[in-house]
Amino acid sequence: MAKINDNEIKITDILHLEEYEKYKLHAATVNQDGWRPLDAFLENIEDWFGWNSYYPNRDDFNRDYIFSIMEFYPKPGTWLFGGIFKVIDRKNNSYLIEEISKYQNFTGRLLLNFDHKERARRIKMENYIDKISVNQIFEFRYSGEMFQGFESINHIFLDLEPIFKINKSDWKYALDKVKGIYLLTDIETGKSYVGSAYGNNGIWARWSEYFDSFHGKNEQLITLLNEKGKNYFRENIKFSLLEIYGMNISDEAIIKRENYWKNKLMTKKHGYNSN
Repeated sequence: MAKINDNEIKITDILHLEEYEKYKLHAATVNQDGWRPLDAFLENIEDWFGWNSYYPNRDDFNRDYIFSIMEFYPKPGTWLFGGIFKVIDRKNNSYLIEEISKYQNFTGRLLLNFDHKERARRIKMENYIDKISVNQIFEFRYSGEMFQGFESINHIFLDLEPIFKINKSDWKYALDKVKGIYLLTDIETGKSYVGSAYGNNGIWARWSEYFDSFHGKNEQLITLLNEKGKNYFRENIKFSLLEIYGMNISDEAIIKRENYWKNKLMTKKHGYNSN
């Protein structure tokens, strides 16, 4: 990737647009269900199109074009360019849109600086275009955080969810080939849960259960989910690894180490482990 350090480059230096009054700027952020636009972009591009084609009550995108950016959560204060769309038709609760092919090569590759703290997310392009600058240009379209090593995993549920939803290859390749002991920590309360992955499945398969069910069939986490809801898990449950082993280690050895960590961290008395 190329990084812009010395001289600020405006988005208009790269995307040569005219007649800004024909554009609405869509600064997409987390929705009321706790789903982030970046997750939609990574998991299914059609879902991201849906973020730009839906309107429930009013004609927010009441211009010919939509210039879309989305909050880039791995790097606070930045936005990922999500494409420019032409509004083809307006229906009762949605737009018919198509992405402008001229700018597709930059979709998902331009990381932008834009200090936008207002609540309005569908705004007039001409009032904001000069405030958007380029932070980085990715060599390829952004496809999720790169796997940085087992010891670097210290991620909240929300950051890992799109990685597991899209089966990101570098993460899956690494975590699919190891057994181990992991720690889930509730950063709101400080309570933890020690778990393990053994048998024929690695860490990837075990953690995938959490991103399907949120609770991974753990009794106390089921109770917590019923009380707090999915968004609480997304924002407060953090994943990390305590130990990793090759797939040839015995299940008995893994279970023994799991019990060791339960006792050491006292997660039966002060955490979410029931046994």
